[in-house]
Amino acid sequence: MKKEFIKINGLTKYFGESEMPTVKDINLTINEGEFIAILGPSGSGKSTILRAITGLMEPSEGEIIFDGKKVNGVNPYASIVFQTFALYPWLTVIENVELGLNAKNFPKEYSNRKAKELIDLIGLDGFEDAYPKELSGGMKQRVGFARALAVEPKLLCMDEPFSALDFLTAENLRTELIDLWTDKRMPIKSIIMITHGIEEAVLMADKIIILSKHPARIIKEINIDLPHPRNRKSPEFESLVDSIYSVFTKGKFSELEEEKVENIVQDSKDNIVKPVHIPKVHIGVMSGLLEMIDDNNGKMDIYQLGRDLMMEIDDLFPNIEGLTLLDFVNVNDGDIFITNFGKAFVEADTDEGKLIFKTQIEKISSFRLIMNVLGNKKNHTMKREFFKEIFMHHFPEDEVENVMDSIIHWGRYAEMFNYDHDSEELYLESEI
Repeated sequence: MKKEFIKINGLTKYFGESEMPTVKDINLTINEGEFIAILGPSGSGKSTILRAITGLMEPSEGEIIFDGKKVNGVNPYASIVFQTFALYPWLTVIENVELGLNAKNFPKEYSNRKAKELIDLIGLDGFEDAYPKELSGGMKQRVGFARALAVEPKLLCMDEPFSALDFLTAENLRTELIDLWTDKRMPIKSIIMITHGIEEAVLMADKIIILSKHPARIIKEINIDLPHPRNRKSPEFESLVDSIYSVFTKGKFSELEEEKVENIVQDSKDNIVKPVHIPKVHIGVMSGLLEMIDDNNGKMDIYQLGRDLMMEIDDLFPNIEGLTLLDFVNVNDGDIFITNFGKAFVEADTDEGKLIFKTQIEKISSFRLIMNVLGNKKNHTMKREFFKEIFMHHFPEDEVENVMDSIIHWGRYAEMFNYDHDSEELYLESEI
């Protein structure tokens, strides 16, 4: 029986003045010997959970139990490898690796010997005296791994550690890390990796934790029983990836449908309708995706669509979210289908397409809110900041700017309203 290592109880975190938490009621158990991947779209609170576990961030509610003790302050038994290398450019490779050891006041001879052992372990022997500017991206990240391992942590945390690397470098580093882990050549009890790559999670982890967004909740835990090394092209691997896409789409896009129905019901009762999240995507990209779906007889597998376009969920899902809000597509069990509205938009000329787009966004509560405010002002003008204050009550603080950018982008494309960048005002060009 596996020994419990980390217990997360009711983790909830608010930021700033937002009334909506970034993560809400996260409950999770991590055992010794487990490699956990926390998977979710951008802004879903993945890094927030990691920082709470390592003690870099205090929960608003809930607690973290680490190896039998409650986490209070920075966790000295956890190390983090970041996405952006985070090396000191004025220090050599060996000096960067020695940093953590020096901070813990280990004898200099021990620190030097330990650093050299780790540099050799991660494949940088001969580069001890090189500076970061002399290293490639993959080599810099290897230094990051060596520095994280130098203090012999019980937990290794990785925050999207391969996302800044080119494909081949990232693939090599993933393989080497898994080899070190499975061969038990690293003195750690568990690994937690934050990622938005579904294939990456299936390739590396023993268990995948899937998060929703707005706020982040755990919607699924999936155990991966495939032996290492894993073959991306095997039917078992592809089946797992496809099933995870289905989990994402079922959770994400069923919530969107429920939200749209709820707003219609509220509107029919003349109640206040809450604004919906507008993803930050460009209309040109959504149009291109829509054309691809239409060219494939109006239906595509989302996993295959992402693979064909080499798009991770962070890039693909916001566009699908936008198309779903516009009623241009429906999503069901990992597949995406074009609707009659979507087909009409694809086949229309520019002016007709804009009219269809405008008709669709007029149904979205966030745009109705904008138009109600502008329509009720004598000069039909309102500061961007006013709408931001309203949206602050409905969306996480760090999402509000993106929501406003998207509303302005979509609204101007549809010629619904205009925006003055100098005065930061939304306005109607003619009276309604």
